[in-house]
Amino acid sequence: MLRELFLTLSHSKSARSFITGVTVARRVSSRFVAGITIADEIKAMRELNRRGMKVTADHLGENVSTEADATRAADDYIQLLDAIASDGVSSHVSLKLTQFGLDLGNGVCFANLRRVLDRAKAIGTFVRVDMESTDYTERTLTLVRAAKDTGCDNVGTVIQSYLYRSEADIAALIEDGIRVRLCKGAYKEPPDKAFPNKKNVDANFVKLSHMLLAAAKQKPDLYPAIASHDEKMVAAAREYASSNGVPRSNFEFQMLYGIRRELQDSLLAEGYNVRVYVPYGAEWYPYFMRRLAERPANLWFFVSNLVKG
Repeated sequence: MLRELFLTLSHSKSARSFITGVTVARRVSSRFVAGITIADEIKAMRELNRRGMKVTADHLGENVSTEADATRAADDYIQLLDAIASDGVSSHVSLKLTQFGLDLGNGVCFANLRRVLDRAKAIGTFVRVDMESTDYTERTLTLVRAAKDTGCDNVGTVIQSYLYRSEADIAALIEDGIRVRLCKGAYKEPPDKAFPNKKNVDANFVKLSHMLLAAAKQKPDLYPAIASHDEKMVAAAREYASSNGVPRSNFEFQMLYGIRRELQDSLLAEGYNVRVYVPYGAEWYPYFMRRLAERPANLWFFVSNLVKG
């Protein structure tokens, strides 16, 4: 019920106007968002690197409506990549294709994506194309494959375990040699496209993580990312890797900035690769709503601070 509510609110213009105007909401969002500027992002990345964490940086934004906005989003990412290179922090970047103009056409979007991929390759880093709702799944995979086919070997994507199609998608991506981040999924989807039951989503997550880890044992370059804060999902991946001789260097765990830091630290201490997804930017509202939808602990953190505020 609450998950559905917050996913609906993530698209509400009136709710966005109200919540972004509440001081305590902006303060609480800073738990999950590094800040507004590139300088804020670099500071957060530097601290995570100091702790031994890997990073992927995300400049928040989605569903732009003009080519000028799409071009500006790509420019912002190029500035971010330049800052990563000049500051010497270690980080990948993650991006959403609707921010790059996917609603305006594949051609517009691909041109912007390619500019960012080329700049990332020049500085020696990797670009993860995030997955959005099922309205964009097929087109996202098409553009990722197009980038890979035109020489961008520094591109990967994301697969969501709550979708029925994900097992077939992962099998195809493994065959194509494209790196995958596996997550559960954070969008509101119809029951004809996604498992409505959490038990089935979790079971599929475990199944798909095993597929990715088995492939990575044979082909380390596939280097999958297991993205979850759920200790059961993490434990299932660890157990499979250990039982089947998958080297820890062949995969990583990913978690969101500000969530389950103690689990991040414990995995790192045990010798696993851990990467933290660090978003920044003024467009924090939809991201923040999806984080509240995902975990009751995040909602309690928000409500308790709202009362204190």
